[in-house]
Amino acid sequence: MQTRVWRDGECVGKDFPLADVSERVRDEGALVWVDLCDPDHECLMELASEFSLDPNAIEDAVARGERPKATRYSGHAFVTAYATWFDADDIGTLGVLESRLRISRVSAFVLSNAIVTVRRDDRFDMSEVVERWEDDPALLTPRSGALALLHGLLDVIVDGQFETIQTIDDAIEALEEVLFDESARTRDVQRRTYRLRKELVQLRRVVLPMREVVGAIMRGRAESGHEQSPVLDSLYTDLYDHVTRAAEWTESLRDMVVTVFETNLSLQDARLNTVMKKLTGWAAIIAVPTAVTGWFGQNVAFPGVGQLSGMIASTVVIVTSASLLYVLFRRRDWI
Repeated sequence: MQTRVWRDGECVGKDFPLADVSERVRDEGALVWVDLCDPDHECLMELASEFSLDPNAIEDAVARGERPKATRYSGHAFVTAYATWFDADDIGTLGVLESRLRISRVSAFVLSNAIVTVRRDDRFDMSEVVERWEDDPALLTPRSGALALLHGLLDVIVDGQFETIQTIDDAIEALEEVLFDESARTRDVQRRTYRLRKELVQLRRVVLPMREVVGAIMRGRAESGHEQSPVLDSLYTDLYDHVTRAAEWTESLRDMVVTVFETNLSLQDARLNTVMKKLTGWAAIIAVPTAVTGWFGQNVAFPGVGQLSGMIASTVVIVTSASLLYVLFRRRDWI
């Protein structure tokens, strides 16, 4: 558990016990943050009784499979988002079809002058979020309220999603270059394409709803009647632009993966046609000497039978016919 309190942009206390949170929150000039990592239900119910948190929000914080969302309750708001990244330490140990994408859920109870973050695990490091908050101490005031802390949290999460999208984009571009490499193995290309599609489906589930999340926060702030802050308004507008770009980029990547998959199938068909043409050409070339030798090897006594001139004549016919077919097929690029 982590706790911190700011006053006029300056940190005046941290790592205080959970029992002191209520007293800190009652101070209208303070801005309080509480971070809980994988809390049990009893701990959340204790917080709920102290801050009058909605029971439905508590259930959402501990439930599995919740989608990104922002919900307004009486006296507080509840927000859920997912941090994403590729763990480089695990990539080398994974199978060719296993997803490399890592996802960690972060939920937040947003009060007027306090925010309680709830993480399902410790894979998402909150230190970067704290640095983002303290980089702009002018926002760490009761006037900006907990929405300033919420913006810093969501901004870090969205930046991580952008990095993940960029990684997948680079992987798709590398796959496109391999498509036309004649030495590349078709099975490897298919496996890499399938893995990218799997990772992209996972990513879309947590990136696309972020537009609704940020939009709901902005609408809730406008409808709450609180004092408007031009700086905070511009920050959330910029954040909404970022999540929109991330969603559009993710959609374009889906089209790219589909294109790569279809192009790979088309190239396989083209290569199969090329192989069939070559086999047909060589079969025609081989059929000529087979027909000549078979014809003259049957019951018909051809001119020069049993003589050197007959062998030379049949050989000339075979070589000439086969050479003409070879030249003809070569010009048509069949062999």
